[in-house]
Amino acid sequence: MDFRERLQRATLRGQQARDAEAQAQAAKALSEEECRRLHASYRNILNDHIESCLKQLAENFPGFNYEPVISDKGWGGAIRRDDFGMSHGRRENYFSRLEILVSPHNQYHVLDVVAKGAVRNKENFSRNHYHLLKDADLDAFKNMIEQWTLDYAEQYAASTS
Repeated sequence: MDFRERLQRATLRGQQARDAEAQAQAAKALSEEECRRLHASYRNILNDHIESCLKQLAENFPGFNYEPVISDKGWGGAIRRDDFGMSHGRRENYFSRLEILVSPHNQYHVLDVVAKGAVRNKENFSRNHYHLLKDADLDAFKNMIEQWTLDYAEQYAASTS
């Protein structure tokens, strides 16, 4: 076999390997409808977990009220609390809030959870965690939501007197 034949065979093997890889990637990629269905399923599971965590936080700090959130930014829940205090003979109002949302499905097929919070009028809590839908680990998301709730509780407890 001369060099030209070996070169053609090597080229053919390379093309076959490329085609096989492309087919494997295509099989791995989720269809648009499958992505929407998977995102909706994950969103529902995570919303239940968000509600559970936030309600427990509200029970731990009386005065917080839980409210479900459905907006163009996503689905989830929030807790909020209004306090007042006296300083130099003046009344001061304090606003505290924690909101955790699962962002809507997007063209990039990403599962995204966002948390924003304020403690006594200071917006000092912002978190974000995301993964591709096909790689998303719900347990990791649930653990992250729990950790964020604990972090906020710690910040709130440290700020109150």
